[in-house]
Amino acid sequence: MQSNVQIPQGEKIQIAANGSLQVPNNPIIPFIEGDGIGVDVTPAMQVVINAAVEKAYQGKRKISWMEIYAGSKANEVYGENTWLPAETLDFIREYHIAIKGPLMTPVGGGIRSLNVAMRQGLDLYNCLRPIRYYDGTPSPVKHPELVNMVIFRENSEDIYAGVEWVAGSPEANKVIQFLQQEMGVKKFVLLKIAVLGLNLFPNKVHNAWFVPRCNM
Repeated sequence: MQSNVQIPQGEKIQIAANGSLQVPNNPIIPFIEGDGIGVDVTPAMQVVINAAVEKAYQGKRKISWMEIYAGSKANEVYGENTWLPAETLDFIREYHIAIKGPLMTPVGGGIRSLNVAMRQGLDLYNCLRPIRYYDGTPSPVKHPELVNMVIFRENSEDIYAGVEWVAGSPEANKVIQFLQQEMGVKKFVLLKIAVLGLNLFPNKVHNAWFVPRCNM
């Protein structure tokens, strides 16, 4: 099957046996332009990152950007109602990395959220947020120079699991009957006009040991 993605000159990032990333001097980085302001912020992002790499490595390293598709642009390239092509997820798995712009949620497209679909499809259970203070920047914190932390935000369980059904649907009614008959729950105030959502809280301890490491 012919691909809609143009693969540039460069090399793939590899994962070593110990789980560390092996980054070549000319890594191929997939990117998704995104919808809305994506057409403005994604090119600006590339300019900034290219300049940072140039300054950090004095021209010894350079990113080869490879566009992959999701959202409205995927719908144009791959055909109607193709908002998140399987090929896009395959490329992210193959190249181990990707950066994306904001994605819209298609109305009536059968997809609740493209962002959630990507997280679930790639098992991106962890949103890693490093936070530190940079000298010279204003801050309301009393001792901003002491701020240096990493937040691990759950990304695919809980509300992001999206186990939910439209109110009045056979699936929603089946859950209501189970909760009423088996669990003794009697109060369902807004189920006739709202969406029934069931948020599950599985044991997350096993996820805590899988910490992604990135370098460039």
